[in-house]
Amino acid sequence: MVDIAHQAAINPASARDAAPARAPVPLAAIDPGQWRALAQRAVEPNGYYLPAWELAVSASARGRTNASALPAFDGSSPRLIGLMPVISLWRALKIPLPALVSAHPYGTLCSPLLDRDASLEAATRLLQQARDAGAHALVLNDVALDGAAMQSLNQVLSRDGLKPRILSSYIRASLDATQDADAMLRDALGAKKLKELRRQRHRLEEHGPVAFEVARSPDEIKLALETFLQLEASGWKGKRGTALVQHDGDAAFIRRAVPALAETAQCEIVTLRAGTTPVAAGIVLRHQDRAFFFKLGVDERFARHSPGVQLTLDLTRHLCADPAIASADSTASADHPMINPIWRGRFAIGDVLIPLRRNDPVVALIHAALVGLNAAHETARRVVRRLRK
Repeated sequence: MVDIAHQAAINPASARDAAPARAPVPLAAIDPGQWRALAQRAVEPNGYYLPAWELAVSASARGRTNASALPAFDGSSPRLIGLMPVISLWRALKIPLPALVSAHPYGTLCSPLLDRDASLEAATRLLQQARDAGAHALVLNDVALDGAAMQSLNQVLSRDGLKPRILSSYIRASLDATQDADAMLRDALGAKKLKELRRQRHRLEEHGPVAFEVARSPDEIKLALETFLQLEASGWKGKRGTALVQHDGDAAFIRRAVPALAETAQCEIVTLRAGTTPVAAGIVLRHQDRAFFFKLGVDERFARHSPGVQLTLDLTRHLCADPAIASADSTASADHPMINPIWRGRFAIGDVLIPLRRNDPVVALIHAALVGLNAAHETARRVVRRLRK
């Protein structure tokens, strides 16, 4: 496999690819002003590829540092019209084949940023940048399969006689924030479940008045972030060692990213309190007209009162009342037991293999390696599920 990949790199598939490969540029070398301007014009929102977030991830987040970038510039000006953070397939999955993989931004969405006024040109130039870097394929993880960014890429690939392959997919919960929140919650949960949740909320009020708070300013959000981090570490994530504050790099990333996004009104932290006690908190990113529910932390001492659900109900009302927000991405896993019954919208998320040359045997090798790896991971997950029963 290594020999075949090496030969493919030495003997490219076409004369156009015969120039020496150019490495992707470091992510930190992208002008942040240009990046912010592109994000404002992006054909599809992705809060996790906003510069303040992704640069913080690449600077210190555990296992996600030192990402590179495939940038696309307008042919007649230096305007940035596309951006795809990437790492090598070797670094991502220890597969020694010439492919680039979307850099994981901690949130589960990697749809690239494409200029809405030049989305096809941006997609074309990004694919050529990947070829120029010596890649034979792109692997896009966690992309919205029917989203505008993937649609633009599909148009360019079809024009060039190339066909992407979906490696895996699942359906994720989302919120249509243009609806009336209370009517939507009645339809989603039913009168009986809502009555039970109201009873739990009344019981929670025995510990003090229940209040839903939204931190937006940088000063407010720094305090709210520490509350969130403490709540997250106090629960099952802390027991498993996966809470953000338990790792210096992760803690540094989140403490840099959240206040930076608050400066541009692109992040808020919601907190539910019973009296003076915080019982649940969540981080929400905002990009264009979409919100992204990043993480939730709860005080499990109040588990009988469903604090995470109570916070999500208030967040739903908060987002539906905001005319600037049209939808919200749960960024949750498939069949998430808490969010799926509440947010009843659905959309497809998947991992996609994009070939960069026609009839390229290396792409078949890359596909086989990825399929084999996915099968091994699924077998391991089934074994773990059996052991936990």
